[in-house]
Amino acid sequence: MKKKIAFATCVQLGLSCIEEIYRIGGNLDLLITLKDVKAKNKSGRIYLDNVAAEHNAPLLKINNINDQEVPDALRQHQIDWLFIIGWSQIAKKEVLEAPTYGCIGMHPTLLPVGRGRAAIPWAIIKGLDKTGVTMFKLDEGVDTGDIIGQGVISLDNDSTATELYKKVDDMHITLIAKYLDNIVNNNITLTKQNEKMATVWTGRKPEDGEILNSMSMDEADKLVRAVTHPYPGSFYNDGEKTIRIWSAQTSANEGAIKLSDGYLIPIDYEIEE
Repeated sequence: MKKKIAFATCVQLGLSCIEEIYRIGGNLDLLITLKDVKAKNKSGRIYLDNVAAEHNAPLLKINNINDQEVPDALRQHQIDWLFIIGWSQIAKKEVLEAPTYGCIGMHPTLLPVGRGRAAIPWAIIKGLDKTGVTMFKLDEGVDTGDIIGQGVISLDNDSTATELYKKVDDMHITLIAKYLDNIVNNNITLTKQNEKMATVWTGRKPEDGEILNSMSMDEADKLVRAVTHPYPGSFYNDGEKTIRIWSAQTSANEGAIKLSDGYLIPIDYEIEE
Protein backbone atom coordinates (compact mmCIF):
# COMPACT_ATOMS: atom_id res chain seq x y z
CA MET A 1 0.00 0.00 0.00
CA LYS A 2 1.42 3.39 -1.00
CA LYS A 3 2.33 5.70 1.84
CA LYS A 4 0.74 9.05 2.63
CA ILE A 5 3.20 11.91 2.42
CA ALA A 6 3.19 15.43 3.93
CA PHE A 7 5.60 18.29 3.17
CA ALA A 8 6.59 21.29 5.33
CA THR A 9 8.43 24.26 3.82
CA CYS A 10 8.38 28.05 3.57
CA VAL A 11 11.20 28.67 1.04
CA GLN A 12 11.70 28.25 -2.70
CA LEU A 13 13.92 25.21 -2.25
CA GLY A 14 11.05 23.31 -0.66
CA LEU A 15 8.54 24.51 -3.25
CA SER A 16 10.87 23.27 -6.00
CA CYS A 17 10.84 19.83 -4.34
CA ILE A 18 7.02 19.89 -4.06
CA GLU A 19 6.70 20.80 -7.74
CA GLU A 20 9.08 17.95 -8.66
CA ILE A 21 6.99 15.47 -6.64
CA TYR A 22 3.90 16.45 -8.63
CA ARG A 23 5.85 16.57 -11.91
CA ILE A 24 6.92 12.92 -11.58
CA GLY A 25 3.40 11.78 -10.69
CA GLY A 26 3.63 11.80 -6.91
CA ASN A 27 1.00 13.01 -4.48
CA LEU A 28 1.05 14.97 -1.23
CA ASP A 29 -1.67 14.41 1.37
CA LEU A 30 -0.89 17.50 3.49
CA LEU A 31 1.13 20.69 2.99
CA ILE A 32 2.46 22.71 5.94
CA THR A 33 3.86 26.23 5.86
CA LEU A 34 4.25 29.33 8.03
CA LYS A 35 1.34 31.69 8.57
CA ASP A 36 1.31 34.47 5.98
CA VAL A 37 2.52 37.17 8.39
CA LYS A 38 5.49 35.11 9.63
CA ALA A 39 8.92 35.77 8.07
CA LYS A 40 7.32 37.75 5.25
CA ASN A 41 10.46 39.89 4.98
CA LYS A 42 12.77 36.88 5.07
CA SER A 43 14.75 36.28 1.90
CA GLY A 44 13.28 33.45 -0.15
CA ARG A 45 9.93 33.26 1.71
CA ILE A 46 7.28 31.61 -0.46
CA TYR A 47 3.61 30.68 -0.09
CA LEU A 48 1.96 27.35 -0.86
CA ASP A 49 -1.62 28.53 -1.48
CA ASN A 50 -1.43 28.18 -5.26
CA VAL A 51 0.20 24.76 -5.37
CA ALA A 52 -2.20 23.49 -2.69
CA ALA A 53 -5.23 24.75 -4.62
CA GLU A 54 -3.94 23.40 -7.94
CA HIS A 55 -3.51 19.88 -6.53
CA ASN A 56 -6.39 19.98 -4.05
CA ALA A 57 -4.04 19.36 -1.11
CA PRO A 58 -4.94 20.34 2.48
CA LEU A 59 -2.81 23.31 3.62
CA LEU A 60 -1.95 23.93 7.27
CA LYS A 61 -0.44 27.32 8.24
CA ILE A 62 1.44 27.42 11.53
CA ASN A 63 3.68 29.59 13.72
CA ASN A 64 6.07 26.81 14.69
CA ILE A 65 6.70 23.24 13.53
CA ASN A 66 6.31 22.10 17.17
CA ASP A 67 2.84 23.63 17.68
CA GLN A 68 0.42 20.96 18.89
CA GLU A 69 -1.69 21.32 15.75
CA VAL A 70 1.14 19.81 13.67
CA PRO A 71 1.26 16.30 15.20
CA ASP A 72 -2.52 16.43 15.52
CA ALA A 73 -2.87 17.10 11.76
CA LEU A 74 -0.30 14.44 10.87
CA ARG A 75 -2.25 11.85 12.83
CA GLN A 76 -5.60 13.08 11.50
CA HIS A 77 -4.41 12.70 7.89
CA GLN A 78 -2.72 9.38 8.75
CA ILE A 79 0.60 10.62 7.36
CA ASP A 80 3.32 7.99 6.95
CA TRP A 81 6.25 10.30 6.08
CA LEU A 82 6.74 14.05 6.58
CA PHE A 83 9.35 15.97 4.55
CA ILE A 84 10.72 19.00 6.43
CA ILE A 85 12.90 20.91 3.95
CA GLY A 86 13.91 24.56 4.05
CA TRP A 87 12.65 25.07 7.58
CA SER A 88 14.75 26.78 10.27
CA GLN A 89 12.97 25.40 13.34
CA ILE A 90 14.15 22.03 14.71
CA ALA A 91 11.31 19.49 15.01
CA LYS A 92 10.95 17.89 18.43
CA LYS A 93 10.13 14.33 19.39
CA GLU A 94 6.31 14.50 19.17
CA VAL A 95 6.43 15.84 15.60
CA LEU A 96 9.16 13.38 14.56
CA GLU A 97 7.11 10.45 15.87
CA ALA A 98 3.66 11.56 14.63
CA PRO A 99 4.05 10.18 11.08
CA THR A 100 3.98 6.38 10.94
CA TYR A 101 7.58 6.06 9.76
CA GLY A 102 9.03 9.46 10.69
CA CYS A 103 10.35 12.60 9.04
CA ILE A 104 12.81 13.23 6.20
CA GLY A 105 15.11 16.22 5.81
CA MET A 106 17.93 17.35 3.53
CA HIS A 107 21.23 19.02 4.38
CA PRO A 108 23.63 20.65 1.88
CA THR A 109 26.76 18.70 2.81
CA LEU A 110 27.93 15.10 2.55
CA LEU A 111 26.97 14.11 6.09
CA PRO A 112 28.40 13.40 8.60
CA VAL A 113 30.78 16.14 7.40
CA GLY A 114 29.49 19.68 7.93
CA ARG A 115 26.60 19.26 10.33
CA GLY A 116 25.20 22.58 11.47
CA ARG A 117 25.05 25.93 9.75
CA ALA A 118 26.30 27.96 6.77
CA ALA A 119 27.08 24.86 4.71
CA ILE A 120 27.53 26.66 1.38
CA PRO A 121 29.95 29.39 2.56
CA TRP A 122 32.00 26.95 4.65
CA ALA A 123 32.47 24.50 1.76
CA ILE A 124 34.14 27.30 -0.23
CA ILE A 125 36.09 28.84 2.67
CA LYS A 126 37.47 25.41 3.59
CA GLY A 127 38.58 24.88 -0.02
CA LEU A 128 36.77 21.55 -0.40
CA ASP A 129 36.96 19.87 -3.79
CA LYS A 130 33.49 18.40 -3.34
CA THR A 131 30.37 18.81 -1.24
CA GLY A 132 26.81 17.68 -1.83
CA VAL A 133 23.34 17.16 -0.45
CA THR A 134 22.24 14.43 1.97
CA MET A 135 18.68 13.13 2.31
CA PHE A 136 18.26 11.62 5.76
CA LYS A 137 15.74 10.54 8.36
CA LEU A 138 15.39 13.23 10.99
CA ASP A 139 16.08 12.45 14.63
CA GLU A 140 16.33 14.69 17.69
CA GLY A 141 19.93 15.66 16.91
CA VAL A 142 21.08 18.27 14.39
CA ASP A 143 21.83 16.54 11.06
CA THR A 144 22.58 13.25 12.85
CA GLY A 145 19.90 10.94 11.42
CA ASP A 146 20.32 7.85 9.25
CA ILE A 147 21.16 8.55 5.59
CA ILE A 148 18.73 7.69 2.78
CA GLY A 149 20.87 8.97 -0.09
CA GLN A 150 23.46 11.54 -1.18
CA GLY A 151 24.40 13.49 -4.27
CA VAL A 152 27.93 14.82 -4.84
CA ILE A 153 28.67 18.35 -6.11
CA SER A 154 32.18 19.16 -7.39
CA LEU A 155 33.92 22.40 -6.41
CA ASP A 156 36.92 24.17 -7.92
CA ASN A 157 39.03 27.25 -7.20
CA ASP A 158 36.51 29.52 -8.95
CA SER A 159 33.28 28.23 -7.34
CA THR A 160 31.06 30.94 -5.87
CA ALA A 161 28.21 30.80 -3.38
CA THR A 162 25.83 31.84 -6.17
CA GLU A 163 26.81 28.84 -8.31
CA LEU A 164 26.88 26.40 -5.41
CA TYR A 165 23.47 27.55 -4.14
CA LYS A 166 21.98 26.77 -7.56
CA LYS A 167 23.67 23.35 -7.68
CA VAL A 168 22.37 22.58 -4.17
CA ASP A 169 18.85 23.51 -5.32
CA ASP A 170 19.17 21.23 -8.34
CA MET A 171 20.52 18.37 -6.22
CA HIS A 172 17.52 18.58 -3.86
CA ILE A 173 15.25 18.05 -6.87
CA THR A 174 17.45 15.21 -8.16
CA LEU A 175 17.33 13.38 -4.82
CA ILE A 176 13.54 13.81 -4.53
CA ALA A 177 13.12 12.29 -8.00
CA LYS A 178 15.55 9.46 -7.24
CA TYR A 179 14.14 8.33 -3.88
CA LEU A 180 10.45 9.31 -3.86
CA ASP A 181 9.27 6.00 -5.28
CA ASN A 182 11.23 4.06 -2.68
CA ILE A 183 9.86 6.27 0.09
CA VAL A 184 6.27 5.96 -1.11
CA ASN A 185 6.64 2.17 -1.36
CA ASN A 186 8.52 1.89 1.95
CA ASN A 187 11.56 0.46 0.23
CA ILE A 188 14.37 2.69 1.54
CA THR A 189 17.67 1.58 3.04
CA LEU A 190 18.89 3.59 6.02
CA THR A 191 22.64 3.94 6.64
CA LYS A 192 23.97 5.05 10.02
CA GLN A 193 26.28 8.06 10.00
CA ASN A 194 29.90 7.37 10.95
CA GLU A 195 30.37 9.45 14.10
CA LYS A 196 34.17 9.22 13.77
CA MET A 197 33.92 11.25 10.55
CA ALA A 198 31.48 13.85 11.91
CA THR A 199 32.30 17.56 11.85
CA VAL A 200 30.14 20.50 12.95
CA TRP A 201 30.22 23.85 11.15
CA THR A 202 29.16 26.92 13.12
CA GLY A 203 26.78 29.66 12.07
CA ARG A 204 28.11 32.77 10.33
CA LYS A 205 27.12 36.42 10.72
CA PRO A 206 27.38 39.24 8.14
CA GLU A 207 30.35 40.71 10.06
CA ASP A 208 32.28 37.48 9.44
CA GLY A 209 32.64 38.65 5.83
CA GLU A 210 35.24 41.32 6.65
CA ILE A 211 38.40 41.33 4.54
CA LEU A 212 41.45 42.00 6.75
CA ASN A 213 44.91 43.19 5.65
CA SER A 214 46.40 40.23 7.54
CA MET A 215 44.67 37.75 5.21
CA SER A 216 46.49 35.96 2.41
CA MET A 217 45.34 36.29 -1.19
CA ASP A 218 43.96 32.75 -0.96
CA GLU A 219 41.96 33.52 2.20
CA ALA A 220 40.53 36.75 0.80
CA ASP A 221 39.63 35.15 -2.53
CA LYS A 222 37.79 32.28 -0.82
CA LEU A 223 35.91 34.65 1.48
CA VAL A 224 34.72 36.84 -1.42
CA ARG A 225 33.47 33.80 -3.34
CA ALA A 226 31.91 32.20 -0.22
CA VAL A 227 29.66 35.06 0.87
CA THR A 228 28.64 36.64 -2.44
CA HIS A 229 24.96 36.52 -3.52
CA PRO A 230 22.64 35.27 -2.07
CA TYR A 231 24.64 36.07 1.09
CA PRO A 232 25.45 39.55 2.47
CA GLY A 233 28.80 39.87 0.67
CA SER A 234 32.36 40.43 1.89
CA PHE A 235 33.53 43.93 2.79
CA TYR A 236 36.64 46.00 3.48
CA ASN A 237 36.73 49.04 5.75
CA ASP A 238 39.54 51.52 5.04
CA GLY A 239 38.63 53.78 7.96
CA GLU A 240 36.61 56.23 5.86
CA LYS A 241 34.29 54.01 3.86
CA THR A 242 33.23 50.40 3.48
CA ILE A 243 33.65 48.59 0.17
CA ARG A 244 31.04 45.83 -0.28
CA ILE A 245 32.64 43.25 -2.57
CA TRP A 246 30.68 40.77 -4.71
CA SER A 247 33.58 39.60 -6.88
CA ALA A 248 37.32 40.27 -6.95
CA GLN A 249 40.65 39.04 -8.18
CA THR A 250 44.05 38.88 -6.51
CA SER A 251 47.42 40.19 -7.63
CA ALA A 252 50.92 39.73 -6.26
CA ASN A 253 51.97 43.18 -7.55
CA GLU A 254 49.33 45.86 -7.06
CA GLY A 255 45.71 46.47 -6.16
CA ALA A 256 43.27 48.42 -4.04
CA ILE A 257 43.43 46.33 -0.87
CA LYS A 258 46.77 45.29 0.66
CA LEU A 259 46.96 41.70 1.89
CA SER A 260 49.72 39.78 3.67
CA ASP A 261 51.15 38.37 0.44
CA GLY A 262 49.68 40.58 -2.28
CA TYR A 263 46.56 42.56 -3.15
CA LEU A 264 42.82 42.20 -3.65
CA ILE A 265 41.24 43.98 -6.61
CA PRO A 266 37.43 44.41 -6.29
CA ILE A 267 35.60 43.87 -9.60
CA ASP A 268 31.90 43.99 -8.69
CA TYR A 269 31.54 46.20 -5.61
CA GLU A 270 29.62 49.05 -3.95
CA ILE A 271 30.91 51.92 -1.83
CA GLU A 272 29.07 52.31 1.48
CA GLU A 273 29.83 55.62 3.23
